[in-house]
Amino acid sequence: MNRAHRKHQFTISEWHKMGEYKIFEPPARMELIEGEIIDMAPIGPSHGGRVKRLNHLFSKQLGDSAIISVQDPIQIRDDSEPEPDIAILRPEPNFYTERHPMPDDILLLIEVSDTTINYDRNKKVPLYANNGIVEFWLVDLGEETIEIYLEPHSQGYAQKRIAKSGEILIPSQLPQVTMAVSDILVFGNKL
Repeated sequence: MNRAHRKHQFTISEWHKMGEYKIFEPPARMELIEGEIIDMAPIGPSHGGRVKRLNHLFSKQLGDSAIISVQDPIQIRDDSEPEPDIAILRPEPNFYTERHPMPDDILLLIEVSDTTINYDRNKKVPLYANNGIVEFWLVDLGEETIEIYLEPHSQGYAQKRIAKSGEILIPSQLPQVTMAVSDILVFGNKL
């Protein structure tokens, strides 16, 4: 009998057991995407600086109206636990200590991308859309633009626009927040 080779698809519970048993030792950086364990790219200074800048900009405007999660897991279905750069979450009294945030908890999701832009566009955008993430921003460091994705459905996002320096962004679920694209992308010490 000739059987075709298949990949083993992991569940989140199997993924967590691997963590408990320390199958992968730090400094391994991985995430579970659609049942597959994906190595994450190292975080360079430009990427890390933009994530810190986003955290700072959102912190100044959100106060207690939302929780800012930085490079922490979110749970999507039973086979995906990505670690987006920024997740703006609905307030939760216990700060999600009993479970990871799920799509209904997420007001805005942001990935900062330089070396992984194609993977983020081709794998993460459809994953987030198919699972109802209301709004997703892809910060493209190479092009110095921010792709805004809205209106998720099973085939992707119905709306996509590209924002450039000089534009102001207002997240659809956070109308109290206004953010200049240049404040996100700028180099230097402007805060």
